[in-house]
Amino acid sequence: MPTSVFSQLDKSLHEHLSDLMRLAAKADDRTAVGLARAELPRMVTALKALLDEHQPDENGRCPTCRTRRFSRRLPSPCRAYLAAHLCLTITRDEDRVARSETSGRRPNHLRSAG
Repeated sequence: MPTSVFSQLDKSLHEHLSDLMRLAAKADDRTAVGLARAELPRMVTALKALLDEHQPDENGRCPTCRTRRFSRRLPSPCRAYLAAHLCLTITRDEDRVARSETSGRRPNHLRSAG
């Protein structure tokens, strides 16, 4: 069964991302810093390029994700923008909560005002 170019690219990209995640989690500090310095700029550039493709038009709609030419949907961020935003902001908040739980402190936004 022949494989498509997309499936080969997809597999290669997912393997690369898995390798990065594994190295970031398991590497010693010196290796992790080197990895971050080498890969973080490339990751940010890739994410910016992807988001540039989904930049809203003058009507607030994504020209890449728009399914119909004269769509009457309300202007809103497309799924690509929402996914990027949620992955970057939700993960950061969860990490902050996890770090606070292991240190015995609660983040400011979770402390009761009493």
